[in-house]
Order: sequence, then C-alpha cells, then structure tokens
Amino acid sequence: MPLLEVQHVQKIYTTRFGGTQVQALSNVSFSVEEGEYVAIMGESGSGKTTLLNILAALDRPTAGEVLLEGRPLSAIRERDLAAFRRSHLGFVFQDFNLLDTFSLQDNIYLPLVLAGTDYREMQQKLRPIADQLGISDILAKYPYEVSGGQKQRAAVARALITDPQLILADEPTGALDSRSSDALLELFGELNGTGQTILMVTHSVKAASHAGRVLFLRDGQVYHQLYRGGESQEAQFRRISDTLTVLAGGGEPHA
Repeated sequence: MPLLEVQHVQKIYTTRFGGTQVQALSNVSFSVEEGEYVAIMGESGSGKTTLLNILAALDRPTAGEVLLEGRPLSAIRERDLAAFRRSHLGFVFQDFNLLDTFSLQDNIYLPLVLAGTDYREMQQKLRPIADQLGISDILAKYPYEVSGGQKQRAAVARALITDPQLILADEPTGALDSRSSDALLELFGELNGTGQTILMVTHSVKAASHAGRVLFLRDGQVYHQLYRGGESQEAQFRRISDTLTVLAGGGEPHA
C-alpha cells in the first residue's frame, strides 16, 4: 500500500460574493511509496501551492480524497487536525517559519512542546538530529544570529524531530544562496537514503533533479512525470529542463 494516495482531487475556490469560481485543481491523482523522494513542478498558477496545502491538511479538497497510510484525511475531525499534522507530517518552508524570540533549540522543540513531550525525551530526540545536521554548536543562538543555511537546517531539524512519515517541503531552497542550497539538497538526499519520504514543491530545476521522481502540474492536474532511475543528476536536470520548455509551449512532453 502506498504511503500517500491522492485520488481525483479537485479544488474550486469561490470569490467572496460567490460570483466567480476558480478551479485551482481539476483532477489530481498520484501516489507516493514509502521512502520515495518526489518533486512537484509547474508554472505559477498550476496548482502546486493548493495541492501542498491539501496534502498538509491545511485545506480541504472540493472533491476527491487524500489518504495517508490508507487513512482518509477527510475523516479527521477539524479539532484533531493540528495534532495529526504534528504526529505524521514534517514541514520545511522557503521562509523557514522560525520564531525570532525563540532560540533555535526552542524552535525545534516547539512541535514536541505542543504535543506535551517530556523535556528529557526532547533532549534525547534532538541530540542525534542536531549532530547529523551540523547545528549542535548553534542551538542556543536565535534565528537573527545565524545564516540562512543554518536557519533552514534548524527548520529541517524541527521537521524531523517528530519522526514524521512524510516531509513536505515548500520551495526549501528558495531563500538560500547556491552554496546553502547545495548543502540542503545533499542533506535531503542523505535523509531520503535513510528511508525518509520527502515530497518537495519547487521551481528549481536543480532541486528537482535530486529527486527520484518529478511530477509536472499543468492546468490543475498531473500532466507528466519523470523517473530518474539510473540517470545522473546532470542528465535528469536536462530532461526536466526540456520537459518544462515543452510544457510552457503547450506541447506534449516525451516519455
């Protein structure tokens, strides 16, 4: 059974006075196996952000269903959604979403604090993650005292500390310089190598070329996908670039 199943998801937004309807997603279906690393790409307006919000249980689809380990998200009561997200999902955002009044350590602890986890258990969970991410020596610092790359590593630590089934990353390299981007993508590859399932929305061809599979959205649906297979990162980069060029021109991509 796939870890994540997206079944014929549609999303229609109605304007404030109900006069106009905008179809953000028309018919999105795909699945993600446990341990996969999947990138989602598409032009602005293709539905990427809407889809990510639905997968994160931050929004509900108009029609269709999303299942995590066979459990439909629609069956989760509204009051239980925050706890569900903390327990099952990890989030990495473009703008880090760190609280400047909290140290990096306290930012990382936050989902565990909200879940009522014992402090000693939090310390035990953080130690190996901080060592792996190379941030053990800056945990007492505040977000405004560290670099963008270090902020993003703290954000990744916060995503990992709940041992999530799925990491959802929204343009994770978008606010980073090239060196920090490379380091983060290498880190994602290492995490995926340990079995962590990752789904990443990105505009970056370079970021997407690190994933094992790339889904392309157009007009609110999955229009094409590329498996990396045994291809090198450079070869996958070229394939993704070629596919985006064809899709932008309205043509049909090659398999």
